[in-house]
Amino acid sequence: MNIEIKELNGSYLGILTGWIDTAVATQFLEDLKPLMNNADKSIELNCAQLEYICSLGLRGLLQLKKESAAKGGRLVLTHVEGEVLKILTMTGFIKLFDIRR
Repeated sequence: MNIEIKELNGSYLGILTGWIDTAVATQFLEDLKPLMNNADKSIELNCAQLEYICSLGLRGLLQLKKESAAKGGRLVLTHVEGEVLKILTMTGFIKLFDIRR
């Protein structure tokens, strides 16, 4: 699992790659902190290279969404495909996020 964060003209892009499973979920939550600190901005999480996400990873995304909503920011998930799309659909999380393919 890797998350690369870029600032682009006052908004943020996070590029997620690999697997977010229970072995790396704690690190993923830690890696989200810069985005949590800037949740008042527009945040895009590009999931094109994300292959899997576990329940703890979903929890991290939900925390980021709540933080964005509380601070007046915006969170968008882009390029959600394959297994990750199935997981979001099966868990009902697909209804909670602004998802753009």
